[in-house]
Amino acid sequence: MTLRTAWLALAAAAVLASGAAGAKSRTVTDPDAPRALPEQGPVSVRWENPEQFAEIRQSRNRFDARRGNWVEQIAQHVRKRGERELAPGQRLAVDITDIKRAGDYEPWHGPQFDDTRFVRDIYPPRIALSFTLTDANGQVIEQGERTLRDLSFLMGPRSATESDPLRYEKRLIDDWMNREFKADARSAAR
Repeated sequence: MTLRTAWLALAAAAVLASGAAGAKSRTVTDPDAPRALPEQGPVSVRWENPEQFAEIRQSRNRFDARRGNWVEQIAQHVRKRGERELAPGQRLAVDITDIKRAGDYEPWHGPQFDDTRFVRDIYPPRIALSFTLTDANGQVIEQGERTLRDLSFLMGPRSATESDPLRYEKRLIDDWMNREFKADARSAAR
């Protein structure tokens, strides 16, 4: 390697390092992080106080439990599934009140595994939410609170989205939507 190439590589590494040092990684508890999906379509999803979610309060690694935008990703999945299940004219408002993701951190494995989420059957996913389903005239068809959980989440069929870190939580949403709204959509469409 020539001296010029070495200097260019060193300069590029310095630029990358300075950009990374200035960039702040986002967490679900950031004050600037959204607390609702933008209003669009028939499904609205909101959440408050993610710092009070069991995922963070009960985590053995609260730093890693806060990282990313997993609450928003789950909310987007709720919207996507809801749009498919609702009959024309129906609207669904969902408030996510608590989330405990599948798996947990096990610090006793040593520092090399501090940021590793171990998915075992003793750490099932759980989502608590409230919802209101209305018809085209704004009349309430159904409303309530639900706690979604699947104690046998590791025994279900494997899918193509096996690499999705939120696959178990999304399956909870899918199962709930199928149970709760599939029959309503069919009867309203007649």
